[in-house]
Amino acid sequence: MTNRELARPIRNHRTRIAGLLVVIAALAALGYRLLASSSATAASPMDGLRSERRGARGDAWVWPAQGQAAYVRGGQSQVLAGPNQHAAPIASVAKVMTAYLVLRDHPLQLAQDGPTITLTDADVADTDRRRRRQESVVPVVAGERLTELQALQALLLPSANNIAAVLARWDAGSASEFVSWMNAAARSLGMTHTRYTDPSGYDDATASTAADQVRIVDRAMRLPVFASIVDTPSATLPVIGTVHNTDTLLGHDGFVGVKTGSDDAAGGCFAFRSVRWIDGRRTTITGVVLGQPGHDRIAAGLAAADAMVARIAGRQATPDPRRRSLPLRGAPRSDRPRLRVMTTIPPRRPGFVGRLSPQSASEVCPGFQMISQRCPSGSRK
Repeated sequence: MTNRELARPIRNHRTRIAGLLVVIAALAALGYRLLASSSATAASPMDGLRSERRGARGDAWVWPAQGQAAYVRGGQSQVLAGPNQHAAPIASVAKVMTAYLVLRDHPLQLAQDGPTITLTDADVADTDRRRRRQESVVPVVAGERLTELQALQALLLPSANNIAAVLARWDAGSASEFVSWMNAAARSLGMTHTRYTDPSGYDDATASTAADQVRIVDRAMRLPVFASIVDTPSATLPVIGTVHNTDTLLGHDGFVGVKTGSDDAAGGCFAFRSVRWIDGRRTTITGVVLGQPGHDRIAAGLAAADAMVARIAGRQATPDPRRRSLPLRGAPRSDRPRLRVMTTIPPRRPGFVGRLSPQSASEVCPGFQMISQRCPSGSRK
């Protein structure tokens, strides 16, 4: 046998091996692409926001020192979540879901008032019961007529628990049925660590994570009427008259709403949206902070969000000489301090406009100066 005849089977064998390797590589690449595709699909809830990514080591400086927080930037689909994500009471932040469902079922356009809701003796009795428990309520009378828009303003600005109950019964026929709708909506939005037990958040069993709440806040802010209400400093209602937004960051440092919350179990909570210029681009930051400690819990939640957004935006801690200190509105809460304060912020921290008690102000802004006025006591929400 010649050398040429001996070499032919060797070359054929090598060719078969090379072809087999090519086939194996192609199959491996196809399998990887299918696996990646299925993983992305499974991780994408219906609201378009992907599963949260827990804060990486490089993100640690963004998050509040206590409690939990999460955010998403406009144009991005992944919720960024800080450490300590666990289901915890969310207080009045729950009203974001309540308002969202009411507007989903009874859509309004901007400048529309919507249908009228007539309040009953039962609504008055429920309000009196909640007032005795020091819940956050607005006064109502039997026969009072609220438009849907006014009811939503009462729900979202002064954070009226009694109007949350009114809207739940008006929308679903009963509070229990409405709560079941809240939980169904949470599941559809991929809020896997959330359980609603009441439409106002007064019940401490209404619990969620910051990352889950970012999902419903982002979805609700897509509704122009919702976004318009939470960006409103005050509104006028038939009986009580003028009510004010508990979000005193509104209109400062790019904040455009959304909802405060506070009680003993939840601490200070704040669902927010802020619009900032980052790297020369207008950037929307939608986030939630939960469980912020402090004597004035609402102020603690506002301060944590303000500081968090400042860090995300990379803003230097230099005071704005054009910013003036403002007297700050009180909020309906049982633990509200008897001091209304105005703060002068030291150069080490960006300007913060919000309600601060002496204790919580010293926690978030060491070196602050205070001018005090007496405030009446309020009610828990």
